[in-house]
Amino acid sequence: MKFSFGKIAVICMLLVSCSSDDAWRTKVQNAEYLHRSIKQVTDVIVHDIFSPPVASRIYTYVSVAAYEAARHQDSLCVSFAGQLHGLGQVPQPDKGKEYCYPLASVQAALKVGRALVFSEDKMDAFYEGIMQEFKNDGVPKDVFERSVAYGTQVADHIIAWSQKDNYKQSRSFPKYSISEDPATWKPTPPAYMDAVEPHWNKIRTFALDSAAQFKPVSPTKFSTDKESGFYKEAFEVYTAGVKMTDEQRQIASFWDCNPFVMNVKGHVMFATKKISPGGHWMNITSVACKKTNADIVKSAEAYARVAIGLVDGFISCWDEKYRSRLIRPETYINQYIDENWTPLLQTPPFPEYTSGHSVVSGASAMVLTKLFGDNFSFTDSTEIEFGLTARSFKSFIHASEEAAISRLYGGIHYRPAIENGMIEGRAVGNFINEKVRTRKEGKKLADGK
Repeated sequence: MKFSFGKIAVICMLLVSCSSDDAWRTKVQNAEYLHRSIKQVTDVIVHDIFSPPVASRIYTYVSVAAYEAARHQDSLCVSFAGQLHGLGQVPQPDKGKEYCYPLASVQAALKVGRALVFSEDKMDAFYEGIMQEFKNDGVPKDVFERSVAYGTQVADHIIAWSQKDNYKQSRSFPKYSISEDPATWKPTPPAYMDAVEPHWNKIRTFALDSAAQFKPVSPTKFSTDKESGFYKEAFEVYTAGVKMTDEQRQIASFWDCNPFVMNVKGHVMFATKKISPGGHWMNITSVACKKTNADIVKSAEAYARVAIGLVDGFISCWDEKYRSRLIRPETYINQYIDENWTPLLQTPPFPEYTSGHSVVSGASAMVLTKLFGDNFSFTDSTEIEFGLTARSFKSFIHASEEAAISRLYGGIHYRPAIENGMIEGRAVGNFINEKVRTRKEGKKLADGK
């Protein structure tokens, strides 16, 4: 068969045109769109100084929204509807119509994020920029509008779900009452802030059967007797602070994650803004996704599963904190050991037992190990933007154990809060791994085994 030069030119033009028309489908698969969106939520959480429990709630609704919109790109993925408490069937895309699911996922995540933070202007500026990037990728106008509309439907559904978790009602619950009992928590310097979220156990759990499902053993009985177990636990914290090594100091600072740090200079008090424990583990999730080149669906899946572990971990931990209401090391040591001692880290404004960082680190490590496998080595760069160097770990469990013991080095927890907190957190994480499905039966989770 012979072709004239003119026919060949037309065919070439058609091939180029088809290739150009399809190019956007490849461009939008870049998971960086979602990673950057989650990072934007983190940046605003830090800016707005949300408490660690509240931050975990924000992360979970944002991540679930992102996953529910993205999952339709992978036929093996299943919805969280009917698995997470109170979550009804999520709106579905129209059959037979084309969508850009990465765009819908980002739309859902950012709209939910905007609804849950204070700095809406910061979310709006980021949103306008990333939407323009999708347009620049060449997403056809009808697909763009349809995808944004679908992402909005998912977001509205998730926002409506969030409004029934008892969070708004808890804003008007009474403040924590200081007890005269010497064993109980008292506000600590320099700000002597009120106790944070004393009613957090009344927030609806996401996957856990109840806030007390993994209730830890009781803390060591309070005593001022120098031969008592409690005194010895406090003295261990005191000694660790006095004999701090450079490595221990670096570990404590790296895992500080206290958004409440207050600085006092003369009559002026101002806050140093830091990432929360949940934000730190969400960033580790990002690191793992990027190392494995996880696509947007697998990345959304990972963020959502980790976030569920975080939020239920904080609910479980706070349930115990305001049950035992245990005195912090700083208060005890100043009263009974050394009135001039100060911890390396500023004591967070809530009771001591169990350690929140230990609980959520244990939960996150279990979830991430299920997703990405054992012995997953990585370098954690989370704290670089806060002036600290990156740290490398052999596995998620290795990182979680360092995060936990950092609380003793920092002078803010006794050892039982750390060790029992890890047990509590791992139980939460393992429960979520077993109960919550994101893949059809027999299919692996993300890139894990």
